[in-house]
Amino acid sequence: MSAAHAPGSVAAELDETYRVVSRRLIPFLIVCYIFAYIDRSNIGIAKLGFMGQLGFSEAVYGLAGGLFYLGYSLFEVPSNLWMKRIGARLTIARIMFLWSLFSAATAFMLFPWHFYTLRFLLGVAEAGFFPGVLLYLSYWAPAARRARMTAQFMSAMALAGVIANPIGGVIMSSMDGLGGLAGWQWLFIVEGLPGCALAIMAFFYLTDRPAEAKWLTVRQKALLEEDLSREAAANGVQKHTRIIDAVRDPRLYSLAVMAMAMISGLAGLSLWVPTIIRRAGIEDVLTVGLLSALPYVFGVVAQQLIARSSDRLQERRWHAAGAGLFGAAAWLCLPLVQGNLVLSVVAACCIGIGMFGATGPFWSLPATYLKGTAAAGGIAIVTTCGAVAGFFSPIIVGWVSERTGTLAFGQVYFGTLLAIGAILLVLLSRSAPKAAS
Repeated sequence: MSAAHAPGSVAAELDETYRVVSRRLIPFLIVCYIFAYIDRSNIGIAKLGFMGQLGFSEAVYGLAGGLFYLGYSLFEVPSNLWMKRIGARLTIARIMFLWSLFSAATAFMLFPWHFYTLRFLLGVAEAGFFPGVLLYLSYWAPAARRARMTAQFMSAMALAGVIANPIGGVIMSSMDGLGGLAGWQWLFIVEGLPGCALAIMAFFYLTDRPAEAKWLTVRQKALLEEDLSREAAANGVQKHTRIIDAVRDPRLYSLAVMAMAMISGLAGLSLWVPTIIRRAGIEDVLTVGLLSALPYVFGVVAQQLIARSSDRLQERRWHAAGAGLFGAAAWLCLPLVQGNLVLSVVAACCIGIGMFGATGPFWSLPATYLKGTAAAGGIAIVTTCGAVAGFFSPIIVGWVSERTGTLAFGQVYFGTLLAIGAILLVLLSRSAPKAAS
């Protein structure tokens, strides 16, 4: 039963049980996703070194950035469906071990085709991690509690930006030339390989289902199972169990469009913010790294506050859409302040607030009306649509930037897409139940 409908003593026991679950799972998943996001996004700061050394163009960079999402999108649904069969421990361990190797191997690229191949393989390796964790959390918490847990997990994206860019600047400036390798090469090696150790830890640390959790008491397991089994009936939620039913629901498509906007925009933030700051007049790579962290600092604070409000009010759509519209406005304002360092950083921080602020409530939406195979497939479909947009968007932005000499088109593109996604989220998901409304 949900805590809201339970007697006082049972509600208190439930609250404590979910605190135990959160303390056990969320910190470790955050660490895993920090490394995943670092290995995905560290090309943004590494770009300042390898582009000139290897003679790569903006078009080459944009295509490689997009190929990550192509590999990601092709293998995301199969990975998530396979996780439902073999469990989270094996799936997450396999994903982390492979992506770490491919990320570290990027240090030794010489030609564009090396870059393309490794980014594609990195996407293939990482496919299924994010939707898999969303599915995994649905095994451990009902929708009413999931926005805060999801936001806590997704804070890893912002924390990775806070950590990665300054550390990347330090690695590139202090290790350049060590052992005959350039600073950007050490960046990929130092930030890539630790994921292999985490993969081994994940296999032994994670538990697939509450019934298997030795770190829960018999009473706590019973409370969790009862709460999760009664969630749909308690909230009057009609959940789809077959993928075909989910595909027929228009809400799935509003979620897909918003996912396309969010994943594209977050990719744009990580891929081009260091370049925006450099073009505003900062040459020192360490300073660029430090300033590039600011959007993520503000983003992680907004992410937690908005998720907390979403859980407290049991409202998802307007929290996600409102934050998305704020981020869209910031993207659209960014071209107006090009060349002004202070205003460019302020606009980037507002983008971080809007985009990261939307993540908790938004990614709680799919599992509120999907379960079973439909949950595994439906969540993966939404994230795959986002990954497809993540594939095309960097290619488009890189190609146009190469020919125009400005990033303004890309900034307008990201802002417009995010505004459309937020509006559709409100209009097309109005029939969602209260916990998802």
